[in-house]
Amino acid sequence: MIIDQHVHSKISHDGISTMNEHISYASVHGINEITFTEHYDDYIGIKTNLKTLDVSEYKNEYMKIKENSLVKTNFGIEIGLRPESYNKISKVVKENDFDFIIGSSHITCGVDISYDKSFFEGLNPHQAVNKYLSEVLKNINIYKNEFDVYGHIDYVIRYIIKNYGNVMTKIDYNEFSDILDEILLSIIKYDKGIEVNTSGFRYGLDSSHPNIDIIKRYRKLGGKIITIGSDAHKASDLASNFNDVFDMLIESGFDYYTVYHKRNKEFVKIR
Repeated sequence: MIIDQHVHSKISHDGISTMNEHISYASVHGINEITFTEHYDDYIGIKTNLKTLDVSEYKNEYMKIKENSLVKTNFGIEIGLRPESYNKISKVVKENDFDFIIGSSHITCGVDISYDKSFFEGLNPHQAVNKYLSEVLKNINIYKNEFDVYGHIDYVIRYIIKNYGNVMTKIDYNEFSDILDEILLSIIKYDKGIEVNTSGFRYGLDSSHPNIDIIKRYRKLGGKIITIGSDAHKASDLASNFNDVFDMLIESGFDYYTVYHKRNKEFVKIR
């Protein structure tokens, strides 16, 4: 079974393909199921031209395509978690019957790190990673019911490379073991999971988000809930590098990966 649980259409601000284009591609490339996870980020207080997703409009568009879809689809969302946005995000979750919720950190410490370099000012790469991961941990402890898995937990590495060059090309588990163990143990404690996001391969990192060392540590600590998503914004990226991820998961000690329907988890045998 090939199930891609992290897909963005044109409804997301950075999407390229329509929902129907994703579905058509999936139907002819052996992809059994896709979960749309459009971006929801709270841009209050952020210098940006981007607008927060209108979830009701998204749901209306999704329902139009769902019934006649050539492959099974699910109604998910990727929520950018911010400690200061808890009430707003909690309300969105309570008011919608999502199949699956990815919690991510895009806006961190009040800064959208993909657009605003001020997050990194005055910090060396190690300090910047610690700053990012510390807010990830904070979000996990605040949002106990508003996400199912944490997405691309080492997302910051993209912007470490962008802002500092190749002085750090991955989040080395040994270098950040204390904070990473806190994150992974908290995820396990709250019965949440982590996502293996294959976009890292497409961004030239030669690895998934997170890298295999972090995946192995999560398993060693007792982690069992792990989803796989391409983070596709165009149809041709659907399920990209999934065979690489299947190999990584087996090597890391996983026999199953996880899928969500109506926010209930199910375990699917790898291959």
